Amino acid sequence: MDNSLLIIIIIVVLALGFDFINGFHDTANAIATSISTRALSPKVAVLYAASLNFVGAVMFSGVAKTIGGSIADPFVIQNGMYIIIATLFAAIFWNLLTWYFAIPSSSSHTLIGALAGAVIAGAGFESVNFAGFGKIIAILLLSPIIAFTAGYIIMTIIKYLVVWKGNSSRTRLNRVFRLFQIFSAGLLSFSHGGNDAQKAMGIIVFALVAGGFQTDLDVPLWVKLAAATSIGLGTSIGGWKIIKTVSSKIIKIEPINGFASDLTSFVVIQTSTFMNMPLSTTHVITSAIIGTGSVIRFHEVKWATVIRMVVTWLITIPISMVVSYLIYMIMFGWI
Repeated sequence: MDNSLLIIIIIVVLALGFDFINGFHDTANAIATSISTRALSPKVAVLYAASLNFVGAVMFSGVAKTIGGSIADPFVIQNGMYIIIATLFAAIFWNLLTWYFAIPSSSSHTLIGALAGAVIAGAGFESVNFAGFGKIIAILLLSPIIAFTAGYIIMTIIKYLVVWKGNSSRTRLNRVFRLFQIFSAGLLSFSHGGNDAQKAMGIIVFALVAGGFQTDLDVPLWVKLAAATSIGLGTSIGGWKIIKTVSSKIIKIEPINGFASDLTSFVVIQTSTFMNMPLSTTHVITSAIIGTGSVIRFHEVKWATVIRMVVTWLITIPISMVVSYLIYMIMFGWI
């Protein structure tokens, strides 16, 4: 077997493995609110999310092109396929580590930071497109702020439009919004697949171009189907540790703010997808939950958990860069 063909097979397997982990790591956030409020049973929620993740994943490709060409140029970069191998090992390592400790970290931050670090190791600082890299980082940093603000505003509007008087009225409202959550959880799962699965697609396309297997950044149909299937299967496993953190360790979620959180997250994620920009669905969903929850019970937000998550968010990119740099130097530094 040709050496480059063997390498690309290894890359595809690793990329789909990352996508699978992304499925049970990040999609946990998309269904946490509906499970917490019992709008959906855990098994139904996971299968529901897995199906809509698949649908969302096969419908879009703009984010994949951004990942494949904005951080470094795969057409001119040296050792491109080795760089991708180091990237994926680093990203998988960090995703599994944060999953083990039940921290809803960002697979997007992990992958983008790891790619930048591996490019620096394999091709030098000058090979990083800092304009494109900076634009992606700006979106990643701004999106949680936007999600928190939008969630706060949407929840405030809902609160004033649907005023509850006494426990009996609130109980009836929760029954209604529990039904609404079934719809909003589906929208959120669809948007999650449409943005997150494209990151694995973009990495595969980068490797295909760097290895001379294709001459453009278009995403082949087989890559779309493979990535969509992988993230769908990963979702079907369910990331129960992270579901528990998001659903109960930030603030108590009721159907009314669960619906508002899902709706907010869907709007923010889908807007970014239409702009062909990757963002952290984890950060968006979690920030939306904090924003909507703050309207109802600000003093009950478990800020210690929030601070722990934010610290993890901030260190993910630099740690991923260092890990991928070291992995590249250990595995391929002799090249």
